[in-house]
Amino acid sequence: MFQSFDSAATPEQGPPRLADLRAALAAEGLAGFIVPRADAHQGEYVAARDERLQWLTGFTGSAGFCVVLPDIAGVFIDGRYRTQVKAQVDLGAFTPVPWPEVKPGAWIRDHLSSGEIGFDPWLHTADEIARLEDALEGSGVSLRSVRNFVDAIWPDQPAAPLGRAFAHADALAGETSAQKRARLAAELQAAGQRAAVITLPDSLCWLLNIRGADVPRNPVLHGFAILMDTGHVTLFAEAAKFDDAVRAHLGPEVTLRPPAAFVPALHALPGPVRVDRATAPLAVADELREAEVALVWGDDPCRLPKARKTAAEVQGMREAHLRDGAAMVEFLCWLDAQEPGGLTEISVVTALEGFRRATNALHDISFDTIAGSGPNGAIMHYRVTRETDRALRRDELLLVDSGAQYLDGTTDITRTMALGDPGDEARLQYTRVLQGLIAISRVRWPVGLSGRDLDPLARYALWVAGQDFDHGTGHGVGAFLSVHEGPQRLSRISEVPLEPGMILSNEPGYYREGAFGIRLENLIVVQEAPPLGDMRKQLSFETLTFVPFDLRLVLSDLLSAAERAWLNAYHAEVRARIGGRLSPEAAIWLESACRPI
Repeated sequence: MFQSFDSAATPEQGPPRLADLRAALAAEGLAGFIVPRADAHQGEYVAARDERLQWLTGFTGSAGFCVVLPDIAGVFIDGRYRTQVKAQVDLGAFTPVPWPEVKPGAWIRDHLSSGEIGFDPWLHTADEIARLEDALEGSGVSLRSVRNFVDAIWPDQPAAPLGRAFAHADALAGETSAQKRARLAAELQAAGQRAAVITLPDSLCWLLNIRGADVPRNPVLHGFAILMDTGHVTLFAEAAKFDDAVRAHLGPEVTLRPPAAFVPALHALPGPVRVDRATAPLAVADELREAEVALVWGDDPCRLPKARKTAAEVQGMREAHLRDGAAMVEFLCWLDAQEPGGLTEISVVTALEGFRRATNALHDISFDTIAGSGPNGAIMHYRVTRETDRALRRDELLLVDSGAQYLDGTTDITRTMALGDPGDEARLQYTRVLQGLIAISRVRWPVGLSGRDLDPLARYALWVAGQDFDHGTGHGVGAFLSVHEGPQRLSRISEVPLEPGMILSNEPGYYREGAFGIRLENLIVVQEAPPLGDMRKQLSFETLTFVPFDLRLVLSDLLSAAERAWLNAYHAEVRARIGGRLSPEAAIWLESACRPI
């Protein structure tokens, strides 16, 4: 099993660790300290060494931070984790704070009148710190760049990861590393910039056509890189990660140096040097300024090219999704044949991973599978453990959000299934969520619009009923890279224009705490739309995921004729694309599951 069912949350350890941290801060003359979820590479998924937020508070979510003050410690969490955090932290020591509704600057001003708050400049971006400094201006509270005080009190902190790097085939990437480096170097030259600093693991893996194993679930390598305007790259990473084959793959225009050489190399760079203020550690800019190297703020040069998938990457993703879709259908067929009372959430997760392993192509799962039955389905990022494992019960809903990493692509799919008869209220909400997914799937839009322009379409059916969901409609997805990839998103805060080749999730939901959760998710890729009407240039989505929806939960009378036609056409395509890849039993099940309505 890739997935473990051990509980990582240790809420009982929170109060003594918090007391130790406060004592260390007081000895340094600090009134507080910020503990982010992020590592030096701003990754959503972090290595065990970097699980500082979890170690201190017990909270295991993939986003959030803690602001420790003398009399209060706020754990800032977004809408995905409002339920989860209450079960994972000691509420007598830590106070959950709804974020981004409550901004950290305003919260600090409410709870601290004066003093200095420390932060580790390797764990925060320039944007983050600038926003917080602006919010604290005139308050009597200031920020101070300091060493990491959590590391100082963490006696058994794990070592840095040493996952082995491996080559990613040029045929799957659709472009060689040399071609990518030459293209980006030409952009630096055109901008009058001598170098760019690359700190995102998926960016350096994309640029060099390599993959790694430094964090769970995402095949990325920890390291920093400097791309020169000549196309030469210096990669700062542990030599033990690279065997002779990978070194040969990197070639003579990529120099491998140890991580300790990164800061001295920054000091020696000719300027101007491009740094992404939204993703790079503030420490990078501080080191350049200290060495009087000219600094230019600009986007990570890899992010947009990486998001615009090549034809080879899109084709790889199509094949990965057909393989994964067949595994999902085998799983759903198996699930329907079981008695709910004989299953638990762990047995569901175990079975699904087994069907993916049976493809003989599974590299890893793309994140820990979410299998939430009944009220656990309302915990948006629920991860079952041996302590929380719940028996499935008849007449409930089961939400399963899962994905896989294959060499040719990354998948991410959510389906919500009926276990018996969950009732008309569940069907009503399921149908509204399905209407949102269909709306995104069918939309055409003018070139230049961003995710925030499309996001309301997924919510309309819920909005008119006075309902909503507290997460974005969709995130970007990498090609055998991070399952959550920027900068593209379907979200009310996303202003990045959508472009052909960008892959996103389409996952509206509805959650009723203590009762049930519903989420439906397909992956989609932006494409040029066929000419229509007055022939304006428009874009649309191609669906990549082919797995049936649970028609037992669809109130077909609520669907418009166009929505019903889309659903029937989608299910016909599922039968055509997946049917020939199935066992006889699953093929029979699929015919029924995809019947026209």
